[in-house]
Amino acid sequence: MSTAQYQNYNGDQRQRIGTPDGGEMEKHFNDAKSYILSTTSKNGVNLYNHLVKCVSRLLTEQPRDSAVIFEDISKSTRSQEEKKEDEPNPEAEQILNEEQKPLFEKGENTDDLDEEALQSPLPHILEQAYYFEQAGIGLGRDETYQIWLALKQLVDKSQFEKLRFWGKILGTEKNYYVAEVEQNADDEVEEEEENEENNENEDGKDLDDDEEGEGDEDPLPKSTFKSPPTVPKEERGTGVNKYTYYVCNRPGAPWVRLPTITPAHISLARQIKVYFTGDLTREIKSYPAYPGTEKHYLRAQIARISATTQVSPNGRFKFSDEEEEEEEGGRTNYEDNEDFTGAPLSELTDEELNGWVHHVLHILPQGRTKWWNPKEGEEEEEQEEEEDEDAKAENEPQPEQGPPLLTPVGADADIHHTKAWTAKISSNLIPQYACAFIRSNLWPGAYAFARGMIWENIYIGCGHKYATSDYKPELPPLPATEYNDGPEILEADDPTAEDEEKARAAAEQPEEAEEEEEQEENEDEED
Repeated sequence: MSTAQYQNYNGDQRQRIGTPDGGEMEKHFNDAKSYILSTTSKNGVNLYNHLVKCVSRLLTEQPRDSAVIFEDISKSTRSQEEKKEDEPNPEAEQILNEEQKPLFEKGENTDDLDEEALQSPLPHILEQAYYFEQAGIGLGRDETYQIWLALKQLVDKSQFEKLRFWGKILGTEKNYYVAEVEQNADDEVEEEEENEENNENEDGKDLDDDEEGEGDEDPLPKSTFKSPPTVPKEERGTGVNKYTYYVCNRPGAPWVRLPTITPAHISLARQIKVYFTGDLTREIKSYPAYPGTEKHYLRAQIARISATTQVSPNGRFKFSDEEEEEEEGGRTNYEDNEDFTGAPLSELTDEELNGWVHHVLHILPQGRTKWWNPKEGEEEEEQEEEEDEDAKAENEPQPEQGPPLLTPVGADADIHHTKAWTAKISSNLIPQYACAFIRSNLWPGAYAFARGMIWENIYIGCGHKYATSDYKPELPPLPATEYNDGPEILEADDPTAEDEEKARAAAEQPEEAEEEEEQEENEDEED
């Protein structure tokens, strides 16, 4: 055997003993590659692609200290990938640009308009945003300007007496920008709502008539239970429906008018807690069942927030001297105080919180601002029935009462030894140019500012009330107990012939005894 052959032989022996063959080597390589490909980060970038980019950069640049700067190259490569992910989608940008393009279009014949024609209910929210910004509250100047243009678009399409930016409600998918308007009494919107309500009532009557007609042949027993009367809703322009609200998901999107609400919407909204999604047509799935969609729930939450957090400096409004106080519920209207020249910062930031007052009516537990007597819906026959005075007094419901208008916020109930409001000054360093602002602790996200004659309210939040404990849904009612079986409803066996004879004999014996007693009485009378 030659030396070369010996070396080859020994080499083959070493290769067979120390290293795997080609098939095993390929298998190990595929397993390692699959592992590297499967290892991904939170952004979805796998380790294999990251290593390929790092090695490609090293081979391209060929630095001297490649082993030292490899970590820096890895960090820079990863930061470049994150920047690409943060870049907006060009298609989404184009859609947004097309949607917001009408906001920046100039109106027709605006050059020929005089000062009187340019007067509109559009508020100067940029000035208001400046003061809110001093208190650390706001949406940013760009977003605020877009909202201002969107409000101008709403004003140009409709005629309103007053308009203001109510706030922004955050949703899980989309947000809501809310505009509060005061419309004229004669509006086409009312007619549309009345037609919808009439159609619903007619449909309900038709269904009842059909059900009664089907049971004419074999009528079923009718229940004597009478459900409690439905609390009527307050008319448009009064109570919780005093103002009309329009919402949109983003500036430039079409404004959608929210419907008027009923006391049932408000009462059930107090019992549930649902996050908004941005879809007005979404069904509210909760217990108790909510009678409406997300637009009704949104409108109910807006009414609750407004009734609790809409405040103004004390003395800004006053009651009219001509208006007499009503017997039930107190006064409901007020007017501007012409003698008001602005409240000093010391009163607005006082610990007693008497410098701010509520200028929106309180919502009663019934779901209305003015209590409605359920006895008014009863029939006249029931009212004419004779009852004792004590029984009438017991059955008469007690009217609900709430705090009157222009009540100081310092009278609000505390939240577990914490005041319902917190008042501060925007700057202690330059107080002569500062403004006073107040924050609601009951509805986080509700703020108000005041400086001189300028003041405003805003809400930016999720639309939920502060809770001292975790939310617990209401439990369903307990199941009804089983009916107790008594002898009056038990099925009896048919009597036998012997039982019938015994019953006849027992019935005849009392008759014979009565005849004997009558004969004895007659004999005694003759004697």
